[in-house]
Formats: sequence, C-alpha cells, structure tokens
Amino acid sequence: MAKKNLNRKSSRKTSARSKTKSGAVRSRAKRAVPKRAASSAALQYVPWQSVPLEDLNPLLQRQFVVGQEIMLARVLLKRGCIVPEHSHHNEQLTYILEGALKFWIDGKEIVVKAGETLCIPSNMPHKAEAMEDTVDLDVFAPPRADWINRTDQYLRGKK
Repeated sequence: MAKKNLNRKSSRKTSARSKTKSGAVRSRAKRAVPKRAASSAALQYVPWQSVPLEDLNPLLQRQFVVGQEIMLARVLLKRGCIVPEHSHHNEQLTYILEGALKFWIDGKEIVVKAGETLCIPSNMPHKAEAMEDTVDLDVFAPPRADWINRTDQYLRGKK
C-alpha cells in the first residue's frame, strides 16, 4: 500500500487572500487568528495545591486556572450542595473525579458519576445537586468572567 504524502499541496487552487467589506485585501492566516491569541501566551504549570481554595458557601469550594480562551475549575461539593439553576454563554464540560452530581437540564434529570462526563452547550439552563461528597473538574470556554470577577452571587449563598 502506498503512503500518502501529507505535505503535498492540494490540487485545488485556493486564494490565501480575501476582500473585506471595504474592499481591502487581508490574508487568511491573519483572519484565522483571534486578536487575543495573536499575542504570546504564557506557559503555565500549576499544581492544584498552589491555587487558593475559595469558600463559596459552607458546602461549596473551588479553585481555577485561566488560560487565554479556556478555564479549568476544580469544584468540591459536599453531599446535599445545590448549585442553583443558571445559564451562561460559556460551553461547559464537566468531569466527575469522585462522587456524583445530579443535573436538571434540558427537561431531564441526569446523574453523572465518577469517571463520567457531561457536555453542556452555551446558554442551556442547568441546576445540580451533590448526591455525595464530590470532586468535579469543569472546563469552560471562554473563561467565566463572573467567576474571575467574583460576581457569581448565585453560588455564594447558604445552599
């Protein structure tokens, strides 16, 4: 069987330039790179023990690390902790390391256990309850500004 040459250019001709509404020409490479990503991003190595644990309420704690276009949060929930219904423009990927969370989402109840993942689209209302003590990793894209700015009052009550 012959190997394919992956470095070979496509036989289809495409232009590396396009016109904007004003008629100006710009390269596709520049268009494809968001403004923030064009600046140099710093490499981050972050052991969780170096990130302060934030107490949100008696049953809920979290830590998070923020990149340019993504955020990873480690969320610790005691059994019975309720995350009130909310939605956000950020996509969310939840992975349960330990324990279990029950979600009310899209008209369904879904229990996500250790080793399982839930992908929540942007702007989809959801609520969760810790069925047992739980360690959860949440990935958000883009990063949650309300968490970074600490304006997430829905999490800061006594639930």
